[in-house]
Amino acid sequence: MSGTPTVVLIDDHELIRQGLRRHFERDGSFDVVGEASSGAEGERIVRELLPHVAIVDLGLPDKNGLEVTRVLRQEHPELGIVILTMYAGDEQVMGALQAGASAFIPKSAPANEVIAAAKHAAAAPGTFSAADLAGVMRRASEQKVLLTPREKDVLLLLAEGHAVAAIAKRLYISPSTTKSHIARLYEKLEAGNRAQAMVNAMRLGLLPRSE
Repeated sequence: MSGTPTVVLIDDHELIRQGLRRHFERDGSFDVVGEASSGAEGERIVRELLPHVAIVDLGLPDKNGLEVTRVLRQEHPELGIVILTMYAGDEQVMGALQAGASAFIPKSAPANEVIAAAKHAAAAPGTFSAADLAGVMRRASEQKVLLTPREKDVLLLLAEGHAVAAIAKRLYISPSTTKSHIARLYEKLEAGNRAQAMVNAMRLGLLPRSE
């Protein structure tokens, strides 16, 4: 990479983008070359500008930031991707890691940490950096079963006794997509049917135990 590395800001809040731009300009380590307020716009701008780093908000209006991250990682293997989010739990950290992000930073972090994450992402886009990553990985291994937010929704509706068609209608997804989620749930829960899946989910603390 020659010259000053470049960064694109993908966040639907203009004030957040303005604040990030000011911090990057003040630091001088990066040139902010583009901004986007949606996932689709962010993907397009990255394709056009080919920045060294993209800062991606987890909560975008049109698609989840993890979806954007997966697209960007597939299309641009050398791109540094920093996930920026208000929700910094273990599930979000693991999701960012699995999606191919280079770093994960909560929006509550000081500006210098965001810039440090961008520097890490630019230098080593294929690695992953996050606060307390060792702790997150340890807790994930102890839990053994990690469900996506959608899988959790499906699990709760299964536990309430809803059929596939009803679950699909409640979640605004197709029956075939619902069946795919259920199949993945059964696989993760090592279950062959609904009853076994419910028992295993309760044992793992994924559902409240029946009184």
